Amino acid sequence: MPDTIGTVERSKLFIRGDREDAVDMGNGVHHLVLGYDDHILMAKAWFAKGAVGQLHKHHHSQVVFIAEGKFEVEVAGEKQVMSAGECFFVPSEAMHGAVCLEEGLLIDVFSPAREDFINGEAYKS
Repeated sequence: MPDTIGTVERSKLFIRGDREDAVDMGNGVHHLVLGYDDHILMAKAWFAKGAVGQLHKHHHSQVVFIAEGKFEVEVAGEKQVMSAGECFFVPSEAMHGAVCLEEGLLIDVFSPAREDFINGEAYKS
C-alpha cells in the first residue's frame, strides 16, 4: 500500500512491472508506472512498430533508456535514430517525442515525479 510523502503517495517497495498491468494509451502504446515518490518516478512504455510519442514538453527532467527496439527520437529540435541499449536526456521544458521504427520498450525516469501519471490524468483522453 502506498504511503503519503510530500504531495504524492510513495509507491510500493516492490513492483513486478508486468505488461498485463499496463494502461493502453491507444495508438500502439502501453504505459505502466513503476516506483515513485515526490522526487522521482520510473515508468515503462511499450511501443508497437509505427507508434508515435507526440512532440510535447513538461517541467520534469527525463532520462529514457531504450530497452528494446529502435526509435527516431527528437529532443529540442535534434533528431537521432536510437536502438536498444542507448538512452537520451530531456531537459525541463524541452520539446521531445519519438517514432517507433521497430517494436520497442522504453524505460522513463522523471524528476520530480509526474503527478499526472500517478493520479491517472495522463491516461484520460
